[in-house]
Amino acid sequence: MSRPWVTLKLATSLDGRIATAAGESRWITGQASREQVHRLRAEHDAVLVGINTAIRDDAELTVRLPDYTGKQPARVVLDTHQRLPLESRLAQTTGLGPVLLITAVVTPSEALTEAGVRVLHAPAREVGVDVGVLMDILQQEGIQRVFVEGGGRVAASFVKAGCVDRVEWFRAPMILGGEGKAAIGELHVEGLPQAFRLRRVAVETVGDDLWERYERPL
Repeated sequence: MSRPWVTLKLATSLDGRIATAAGESRWITGQASREQVHRLRAEHDAVLVGINTAIRDDAELTVRLPDYTGKQPARVVLDTHQRLPLESRLAQTTGLGPVLLITAVVTPSEALTEAGVRVLHAPAREVGVDVGVLMDILQQEGIQRVFVEGGGRVAASFVKAGCVDRVEWFRAPMILGGEGKAAIGELHVEGLPQAFRLRRVAVETVGDDLWERYERPL
């Protein structure tokens, strides 16, 4: 493969929502699912989120398991306008592992770079960062396996770019309704032949949740 392998992680309600209309998302899935997500993070070279997810959740995106002694994945943030707060956990934990901020701004934020964040430039498309260029950047950084954790717009951009190889989907037994925030943003699919199709490879229960695993058909 000439680009990094991409796993898309979804943690949703039964109707595919990642948050309520007000943005509440902690916690849709249960503790057992969240522990499994940490194991999946450990299998990848980088964990990637969009800036809205980084700001809303303020998560470290590290592997936090009692028995884990391996290398921490790089944390990658798609941040077109360099909005990552200096007080965020990501900016405050660069000593735990690399934090890469991918931005359309040509001049890196001096404050972020002084905090240890690596600011890398990638041109923007109409919405967000150009995924094709992003894949080239990550490959140049030695990243071969990427774990995409959200949000919906970022997930849609990877699907539209044809850069999703596997989906790890954790579904909680609740329904949030159409006003909730969708796990995958707009794809503008006009007909079923244009839909992005996957092959289910496994289904199991994790606590009260359902864990479904899909791969891109060969």
